[in-house]
Amino acid sequence: MNLLTTDAERRFADEVRDFIVTHLPSEVAHKVAHDQHLGKDDVQAWQAPLAARGWLAYTWPLEHGGTGWTPRQQFIFETLSSEHDCPPINPLGLRMVGKVIQRFGSPWQQERFLPPIRESREWWCQGYSEPNAGSDLASLATRAERRGDVYVVNGQKIWTSYAHWADWMFCLVRTSRESKSQNGISFLLIDMKTPGIEVRPIPQLDGTHNFNEVFFTDVEVPAHQLVGEEGQGWTCAKYLLTHERLETAALPSCQRTMRRLKQVAFAPVEGGPAPADDPQFLAQLVDADVRLTALELRVLGFLQQQSQGQPLGPEVSELKVRGTELYQRLLELLMIAAGPDALAYHRDFVLGTASAPAFGPAYAATAAGRYFKWRSMSILGGSNEIQRNVVAKAVLDIR
Repeated sequence: MNLLTTDAERRFADEVRDFIVTHLPSEVAHKVAHDQHLGKDDVQAWQAPLAARGWLAYTWPLEHGGTGWTPRQQFIFETLSSEHDCPPINPLGLRMVGKVIQRFGSPWQQERFLPPIRESREWWCQGYSEPNAGSDLASLATRAERRGDVYVVNGQKIWTSYAHWADWMFCLVRTSRESKSQNGISFLLIDMKTPGIEVRPIPQLDGTHNFNEVFFTDVEVPAHQLVGEEGQGWTCAKYLLTHERLETAALPSCQRTMRRLKQVAFAPVEGGPAPADDPQFLAQLVDADVRLTALELRVLGFLQQQSQGQPLGPEVSELKVRGTELYQRLLELLMIAAGPDALAYHRDFVLGTASAPAFGPAYAATAAGRYFKWRSMSILGGSNEIQRNVVAKAVLDIR
């Protein structure tokens, strides 16, 4: 890593490498290296040893049980994790609701929910999007009516990632009808085992399952699971979304895919020329590599800003646009390099139940599935069109 500039950083990097080599199961690393579908057990097989070491909540401050790592240490850890084919850490608890509970949660909520998150004992999902409220969250209609010591929730959420894995959901609900729609939104923590919750899977094109619909029918949620004050949900959501933008920059995915793409680009295909022997393809590869370097530096800058106690502003939306579009571009180049070998569907290999595809190179067997699946990346987490509007209005002052 050319990022390492001091002896302390080199020692830290050696410590991280040694930990990965010792604790990452080889079968999980194989799946990650070949872009196969990961189950919850695969992700937990990596998160559990990280939690035991006290490294899972590496973005948290010391006062909440985090590592207290500097932004550069966080960046080094993430880069090495990508290089060694570690599974992505599920961000929904650690980077999203955990941050909100630290900022807005009551002492009881912090004591109840933060330890199980950082110890990987409880998993979370995000109840934001609805059939008629995706990027426009102010239009959400899921209703929570206060009745004594509980809120009664009715409504529907959609595109809920990993709801089938989750123990809890952090959920935006409408608690009143204000003249300004954002003022009537509240932030609830909901136990997914509560009666009245139904989770329906949304199968994806490649046969995998990450997304779900979630239905609420007279779901009773204790009032002490309201984060902040009633009607403060929009404030919580905006705070959370600044951290989510860092996550949806997709930097580790871009780094891992670029590494794979370079291996593929310079390897001869069945005795013929390598893809990079084509000057046009090589120029596209170099352009993507330059954009990746720029993204890395920009992410590091935002991490440094956070460490200095400066809040992340609307400019962080830039990361979501640049990162997701770069990732889609890298997947497109991998498809081009795979050529006709990308056309076949190797179901068992894609789903991770076989260690090798029936024929052809492993990268080609998953190229098409990843390409089509992650066209969604520029929509999820707030569409890129909306993010451009945010940057135009709030950063560039274009009205």
